[in-house]
Amino acid sequence: MVPRPAAKRVDFRIIVKREDGWVDQDDPKMKVPEPQVDGSVKRGSATCPCCGYTNPVGRVRAQLIRRRGGADDARLMCIASLATTSEGRVYRLPMPSDLNAVEAAAKELQNRISLHTSMVSLIPDEPISLNERRRISVPIYGIARWSDMFSARQLLSLTTLSRLVNEVGAKLREEHDLGFAAAVQTGLAFAVSKESDLTNSLCSWKPDAECPVHMMARQAIPMLWDFAEAVAVSESSGSWSSMVERTGYALAAAIMPTENSGQTVQCSAAKHVLPEDSANAFVTDPPYYDAVPYAHLSDFFYVWLRRSLTTVHEELFKETVVPKDEEIVVDRPHELSNSTHDIAFYERELTKAFAEGRRILRSDGIGTIVFASKTTASWEAILRAVVDAGWIITGSWPIDTEMETRVAAQGQARLASSVHLVCRPRENPHDPRGAEEIGDWRDVLQELPRRIHEWMPRLAQEGVVGADAIFSCLGPALEIFSRYSRVEKPNGDQVMLKEYLENVWAAVSKEAISMIFAGADTTGFEEDARLTAMWLWTLSPGLSNGESAKADEMEDADEDSEEKPAQTAKLTGFTLEYDAARKIAQGLGAHLELLMNLVEIKGETARLLPVAERTKALFGKDGTESPTAKRKKSAQLSLPGLLEELEQEDSGWTLQNAAKPGSTTLDRLHQAMILFAAGRGEGLRRFLVDDGVGKDQKFWSLAQSLCALYPSGTDERRWSEGVLARKKGLGL
Repeated sequence: MVPRPAAKRVDFRIIVKREDGWVDQDDPKMKVPEPQVDGSVKRGSATCPCCGYTNPVGRVRAQLIRRRGGADDARLMCIASLATTSEGRVYRLPMPSDLNAVEAAAKELQNRISLHTSMVSLIPDEPISLNERRRISVPIYGIARWSDMFSARQLLSLTTLSRLVNEVGAKLREEHDLGFAAAVQTGLAFAVSKESDLTNSLCSWKPDAECPVHMMARQAIPMLWDFAEAVAVSESSGSWSSMVERTGYALAAAIMPTENSGQTVQCSAAKHVLPEDSANAFVTDPPYYDAVPYAHLSDFFYVWLRRSLTTVHEELFKETVVPKDEEIVVDRPHELSNSTHDIAFYERELTKAFAEGRRILRSDGIGTIVFASKTTASWEAILRAVVDAGWIITGSWPIDTEMETRVAAQGQARLASSVHLVCRPRENPHDPRGAEEIGDWRDVLQELPRRIHEWMPRLAQEGVVGADAIFSCLGPALEIFSRYSRVEKPNGDQVMLKEYLENVWAAVSKEAISMIFAGADTTGFEEDARLTAMWLWTLSPGLSNGESAKADEMEDADEDSEEKPAQTAKLTGFTLEYDAARKIAQGLGAHLELLMNLVEIKGETARLLPVAERTKALFGKDGTESPTAKRKKSAQLSLPGLLEELEQEDSGWTLQNAAKPGSTTLDRLHQAMILFAAGRGEGLRRFLVDDGVGKDQKFWSLAQSLCALYPSGTDERRWSEGVLARKKGLGL
């Protein structure tokens, strides 16, 4: 950007890096400053490059609302073309011919709109629902209709493709079988739908690949402050020919020759068309509360499919947008929403859907429910719905289905797999227990730990550990509970599933701890050591770097932070959902609120503090103060520098007297790791030998166990290995 304050405008120039620095591409003799990476928009607020004034997000929205989002009058900054003599792209500033082409496209589009006579409008002017502002935030920036998401040239391209698809279909119906004609037209319409994902004003530019990135990179439609416009009639990224090729490839894979045939019927999950006891299997992957607004997002593709397929699939496209009233999801309430899809609606309708699946399943049939949510609240809702609908849960198996590179998976405690719940109908005429048997709470509790003890070693042998193992134990545990129509206490009170699950978490935690510390005497390990071990074990194997984690932002993004899907927030430590952490702690007899020097709780997230962040608490005179309490950026201060500062603060320890050993085995281990990391070899020797810390076998057992649990590549892994390496040299 080249700010020109006197002219009140901003121009652009293309700069390239040479051996002697940055120069203007059009004038290589002109040296230019190194480009700044900071953009002009941050969290919806825009800073003027000329005067430096920052318009707040409210003002930016107001300006864009008057321009219907700004896509149609966006400024063309640069043209990227395929290089003719080498790989990659060449870039140039727009010329008058480029701007004339944009203007001509706008005039042609307006002319076609005025001449259009069909019942369905030429451009998709259907309104965008305001009920899903969290995932579709563009309406608050003026993009109120689906057509507002496109520039005039993009609308001209897509409407032309839709018209040609209809013309091809009409010609084929004159010359071929109606079914064949409909199939070809439908396949071409799919390609138009796919083209719309790469031909809109919310497509970002991927610098390393030098190509546009499709808008639906994640399950949301966020605002974007600059966009890449693909050329549909080219042979490059986003071209029509590539969309046809990819659609053909997908269809070819879907119709591979097979000896079996099938039939598909459209119906509500809560009201199947199949008769009772007619199906051998029931398989479903239900929505998870408010995780993905499927119907709202589908509108983006639906409006283009409707313009290409109304003539052959009139019944499918009779509505202006995708029906949403019966969708079993939760719409988060806000001031612009009129949705009644609250949590009560979701759980009620979900139970109906599972009950309907049980109705159509044969008594000897099998049901499979796929679930990949990591929140315990989602799990409990699904499980309660399954049990209340009359199913016996007999198994829960993790199957690797989740891409580690997906945007929302990078970092936190996420399942590496989808867990498949295996179910059988409870009402089984061949089962002598009958459908209405009442279980005794004492018998259920007595059988639970035995079942978990049988399953955990089996899972470990299969390589199922961490969060996957925890949720894989749910099936066997719930079989005990769900085989009964209800479970009662001795006084006749019914036991709710939530209470039983608390006991399941506890049983799993205790069994996991016995496996983690296999062969070690754990009676002397305090609750902080047990919790740390269980916490790290829960995170494995999905977390490869516990220190640097990308926030789970993209599933709960603030509407003002959607500038670039690639933006991430840096986290340190090891994070879990708070409720999952609480249940693990409870199962181990620990209380998170009493371990504030070890665990930090913020909202719905619990964070196991990195060892470096515990330095102040472990060595300072104020055990409740963190290293960040006195300075804004403690990470800039190295561990040696931090220890030197603590010595100067009269914190109660020096290099001469080493450190005062902590009160728990975990504290003492972390102290040793910090001394090693800070290069305090003599202090570490005094701490381990003179103070006798290294003479405690439990210290080394804990060090060995945690070293194996810390993710590879983390500081904690390196430091614990360093402490262990000193054992033999010190004669311990």
